[in-house]
Amino acid sequence: MKYENNYLLLYAITNNSWLGNETMAEQVEKALKGGATCLQLREKELDEVDFLNEAIEIRELCNRYNVPFIINDNVDLAIKCKADGVHVGQSDMSASDVRKKIGNDMILGVSTKTVQQAIFAQENGADYLGVGAVFSTSTKKDPEYITRDTLIEIANAVNIPIVAIGGINRENITTLKGTNISGVALVSAIFASKDIENECKILKEISKDMVKK
Repeated sequence: MKYENNYLLLYAITNNSWLGNETMAEQVEKALKGGATCLQLREKELDEVDFLNEAIEIRELCNRYNVPFIINDNVDLAIKCKADGVHVGQSDMSASDVRKKIGNDMILGVSTKTVQQAIFAQENGADYLGVGAVFSTSTKKDPEYITRDTLIEIANAVNIPIVAIGGINRENITTLKGTNISGVALVSAIFASKDIENECKILKEISKDMVKK
């Protein structure tokens, strides 16, 4: 799948904390119906076989909605399930090693917190950057926050698009206006919602307004 900047507008990242009686696929489809522009599958507890089966199921859903499907951290599984891309953090495999492994046809996202990390990721094959945490978040243990100024500095230092992440919700998305990011990555704001589909519709419109120059 050819990478496009608008994929980052409403970037949904899964979390099984709010599944209740639903399956991950059921919640993901609600997000896709609501307008999620990219879907990252993040699973920390499933074994490899269950993770692969879930990934294949959700990849097929994303294909149906023509939305890029990204695997978090697990490069080998991303290749195995034929995901559109993979997203890695600073403590995972280096961007250059990931790029060598996945080739040029898969999307590569890299988490960064500093200008130096951002430039290095770009030079080593990243297609986009995930930058944060921009606000307080309950989905990461002890996240390191970055300031608005740092977010702007990173955006101005690279030529690849940025998605902001960390504690973002419908109340604070607009405060990111003017930072030159391409969209927002959301976890609880989407998947903890009682009406995922409708919430995505609202969040997407707010994000569209936020990225306007």
